[in-house]
Amino acid sequence: MPQLKEIFGAFLAPNQIIDDKDIIAPHLKEWRDKYLGKCNLMLLPHSTQDVQNIVKAANLHDIKLCTQGGNTGLVGGQIPQNEVLVSLKNMNKIIETRPNDDCMIVEAGAILENVQNHAYYLERLFPLSLASQGSATIGGLISTNAGGVHVRKYGMMRHLIMGLEVVLPNGEIYSELSPLRKDNTGYDLKQYFIGAEGTLGIITKAVLKLFPKPKYSRIAMIGADDARDLIEILQRIESECEFLSAFEMMNANALQFGLKNLSNVRNPLDKIYPYLALLEFTSNSFEPSELIENILARLMEIGFIKDAVISINEAQMHEFWALREGMSAAQKPEGRAAKHDISVPISKIPQFLEMGEKCAQSIVPNARIAAFGHISDGNIHYDVARPIDMQDWVFQDFIPAINKSIHDLVVSLGGSISAEHGIGIGRRDEFIAREPFAHLKLMRTIKKAFDPNNILNPRVLI
Repeated sequence: MPQLKEIFGAFLAPNQIIDDKDIIAPHLKEWRDKYLGKCNLMLLPHSTQDVQNIVKAANLHDIKLCTQGGNTGLVGGQIPQNEVLVSLKNMNKIIETRPNDDCMIVEAGAILENVQNHAYYLERLFPLSLASQGSATIGGLISTNAGGVHVRKYGMMRHLIMGLEVVLPNGEIYSELSPLRKDNTGYDLKQYFIGAEGTLGIITKAVLKLFPKPKYSRIAMIGADDARDLIEILQRIESECEFLSAFEMMNANALQFGLKNLSNVRNPLDKIYPYLALLEFTSNSFEPSELIENILARLMEIGFIKDAVISINEAQMHEFWALREGMSAAQKPEGRAAKHDISVPISKIPQFLEMGEKCAQSIVPNARIAAFGHISDGNIHYDVARPIDMQDWVFQDFIPAINKSIHDLVVSLGGSISAEHGIGIGRRDEFIAREPFAHLKLMRTIKKAFDPNNILNPRVLI
């Protein structure tokens, strides 16, 4: 350890080189306590120059690095296992906002919620929104190509990036921080780093795309008897209304977990239906409440919607969102679960939900299925919780079989075993086993070209 401190101490201040175990400890586990790390040294760069010097030294001395932002990842990629941990939490500045270019330049450690608030203050919208936005950082969200609740309208993180600054594994800097929306000169190099989970470079700055801030916003909660009805509701609303910006689903179990384990939430409907959906409508032109009421009323008359309520003020909107955004936290007290971040074609969602439950129940009878997520883009967080009367350690032995069964089903339906959380280490072995050989060969060729010494996140992805 003294040797490592000497290497990095040549260019970092003493307070940027941390070997205190108590300070490092919170960085060594993710919030579900699933992944526990090992690390004796954490570095806290303050600038791109610091990151560049760290990477150059690591490449020269064959020191493996693990990068971390807000430590909100769910697949273990940010948790070090004897690598030197590089935390970008101090590189958190909002550098510049250009309203006329509808963009913002930020450092990688900027917290998503701070970016949202800054844009909002300037009458702009940065539309990425997810439950961990109070601690998730921009660099990590880019590295995992995060999705969130507004993908159908605004796209994944990949679609919200106009430019990047990245320190490459050899210490050179790729810098393209232009607000250009059209640049057709050769390869779009920034795309290599989006979704690469920190294996090809360390993102230090980003140019984020902004949108006009909606003048009006309303949230509706609806109840339905069948997932097929939700798909029909989605299609019919979008055929009549251009204001739908989010369509989130949760099944009865997920709702009940939320009502049981979250504080200050309630079921906004008169009873618990098989499916509850949250619909967000935003508009820049007129207040949409009357239009929403008319559309929902017609869908209730037809029978697709069984019950509905529309928010009447901002406090109620926050209340509705709190129920949806608390879904992951609501499950933690229920014990061990096999968790899946899957996507299938939207038309296949009902089939997946029906067959998925049969798969899980055939392995563990009385398992409790909590399904929730972004039905408007086919991304379902499908969690199989242990039966009430089963101990965690007993259920643990069934998780590999459940994972295989669910993922076999997903692939058979033309889906993906990782929709927005990434591969990390949690899905690495399964990803490698399932991915076509030609795809893996190409990815490994790219990794070797960028990082021949394998110093960046060496255990992650491939």
